[in-house]
Amino acid sequence: MINYNPKSWLTLIFALHKSDTLRMLWKELIYMSLFTLLIAFIEMHYFPEALFLEKLVQVYSIVGFVISLLLVFRTNTAYDRWWEGRKKWGELVNDTRNFAIKLHAFLDEPEDRAYFSRMIPNFVFAMKEHLRQGVNWTELNLTTAETTLLQTKAHIPLGISALMYDKLHTLKKQGHLSEEEFIILDKNINAFMDSCGACERIRNTPIPFSYSLFLKKFIFIYVVTMPLAFVGAFGYFSAFIATFVFYVLVSMEVLAEEIEDPFGNDDNDLPTDDLSGKIQAIVHESLDHPKVKD
Repeated sequence: MINYNPKSWLTLIFALHKSDTLRMLWKELIYMSLFTLLIAFIEMHYFPEALFLEKLVQVYSIVGFVISLLLVFRTNTAYDRWWEGRKKWGELVNDTRNFAIKLHAFLDEPEDRAYFSRMIPNFVFAMKEHLRQGVNWTELNLTTAETTLLQTKAHIPLGISALMYDKLHTLKKQGHLSEEEFIILDKNINAFMDSCGACERIRNTPIPFSYSLFLKKFIFIYVVTMPLAFVGAFGYFSAFIATFVFYVLVSMEVLAEEIEDPFGNDDNDLPTDDLSGKIQAIVHESLDHPKVKD
């Protein structure tokens, strides 16, 4: 995710970052310019008396309004997915922090606290990569036995959550946790998988294919036929008008496609790497220092 100053207008206007749609669509813009110039040439040289084409301006005004409504819906839907993903990661930050604080209060043995000081960040880092459809074993602080076990699992965050559950049950049997304390901790660890499941739902449920296909076709047909209505007034400049409209409309669609899956490595995706590092630091701060004795 890019950190920027939203009040710096000049910097944003003249910046050509790799996430800028102008850099992403420059080839398509050239193709569209050439194609619409061809349309304008054909109309001006072969159908110069087709005055009825100028009346299409009103039709294009209405169609443009319909497209704008569709794009507003498309953009809002994509942003809702992005924002829901951010809320779920915010909930994960709170749940891991509360879990670590309670473990520090309930557990007296340093080795027990050290176990969860490893495994809670392991879950977060595994979840981050799981949402990117992979796993980065170098980020995980695991023993050889734990690594061997988890390599047999298809869902690494679920496997780590199961290991933490097993540890809690063992501590309860050994008398290091009471039944009430176990129930309190159970709520937090359940919330880990709830956040993971919600993020999986966002990632695995894109906008319906038919809707996306229709919108792309609608924009393409609207733009390539636009010179038919504007050649009489603007001549060859109608092709450049059509290209500019194409850039605006397609940019909105491209941005919506990028943010509707907010867990990847794109510039506009959520800063899950930074959030994972912050969670790790919080957990270590909570669990690694010794308890204050009365």
